[in-house]
Amino acid sequence: MTTSALDLTPHLGPARDEATVGTMARGLTGSEILKIAGEIRELTTRGQSVCNLTVGDFSPQEFPIPAELRDEIAKALAAGETNYPPSDGVLALRQSVQRFYERELKLRFPLESIVIASGARPIIYGTYRTVLDAGDTVVYPVPSWNNNHYTYMMGARGVQVPTSVENGFMPTPEQLAPHLAEARLLALCSPLNPTGTMLAPEALRGICELVVAENRRRKADGRKPLIVMFDQIYWVLSFGRVPHVTPVELVPEMAAYTVFVDGISKAFAATGVRVGWGIGPPSIISRMRDVLGHVGAWAPKPEQVAVAHYLDHADASHGFLVKMRRDVDERLEALHQGITAMREAGLPVRSIAPQGAIYLSVQFDLVGKGGLKSNDDIRKLLLEKARFAVVPFQAFGLKEDTGWFRLSVGATSVAEIREALPRVETAVREALAGR
Repeated sequence: MTTSALDLTPHLGPARDEATVGTMARGLTGSEILKIAGEIRELTTRGQSVCNLTVGDFSPQEFPIPAELRDEIAKALAAGETNYPPSDGVLALRQSVQRFYERELKLRFPLESIVIASGARPIIYGTYRTVLDAGDTVVYPVPSWNNNHYTYMMGARGVQVPTSVENGFMPTPEQLAPHLAEARLLALCSPLNPTGTMLAPEALRGICELVVAENRRRKADGRKPLIVMFDQIYWVLSFGRVPHVTPVELVPEMAAYTVFVDGISKAFAATGVRVGWGIGPPSIISRMRDVLGHVGAWAPKPEQVAVAHYLDHADASHGFLVKMRRDVDERLEALHQGITAMREAGLPVRSIAPQGAIYLSVQFDLVGKGGLKSNDDIRKLLLEKARFAVVPFQAFGLKEDTGWFRLSVGATSVAEIREALPRVETAVREALAGR
């Protein structure tokens, strides 16, 4: 005899009952990009094809993970590597990351400087949680990815430093200098999500020199140092137009004040494999290990074992990255050339030549034209009229409606991009004509 399951739906209350959650959760806003994704799904369910340039992810059909990494994961699972890993990561992987940095970046860190986590996001969260106290100040440029949300979650005070297209939306030493005396954490990212641009060596050197000088003063006064979180998750995806450099190679004294955010998610198109790492001063890394251990943010053990083997396969990883960079750059260049052609034809659009990551910064300078009043109006126009899905810079902390958007190429093909560009041109022309 079977009994029916007890339906608890009538007893659960409304989906949005603010009385049931704390102050922090009530004030936290969800991902702006996920909201846009809902509109894209609606179009695709109606049978319309969309050139989706919104997600900072990779389609496995366009960018499968390395075959060797896939095989190593299968081997680790078959070998029974399915129990808890150590809270700071499998030793073999920490050693492999150590060798990877020494081989590829010419930087040698002790093992005590390396912690493994389930992707780069826990390392960012762990840095914020480990370094900051409530009320501390975080300085970060805008646009940038999620620093506003992490600052809010920590109960910290955010100082946003607006950047300009003239500097590739990267901060300059002159812009940051007035804010460093009050800061506990400076968040930098290069190559940058959302812009695909990179910090020039001379600019980063200037910033590092300011940080070192500030920390010398603080050390003399017995105050906590200013820490730099340097997110370089996209560093292997740079295309040679601007060299990738790190704070510690430019100013070695920065090693005591820099926490690197890194992992395999973007480098090897392995966003779902969830293996990232943080590298920095052992005093910070040891405490971050404890924070991440309490929230269970370690990477799955089979993936850790597999990545340890794969990173040591230098020939395999180099070969994969050569093709990866070529395929990403081909898509970015197709977009950049298409936008440039429209600009040369007299349309109010422009883009920054690709430098790194999987993103292109594009301006559709249409606010105030054809009844378009905001970036969101432009976004909806491109989606509805051209089936061309993009993300406004407002999703990355920029408040002004400047017409700038992030275009991400990880989930689309060159053919889809080329097919979409004429639709975009038609939509822009019709908007200018008031149609």
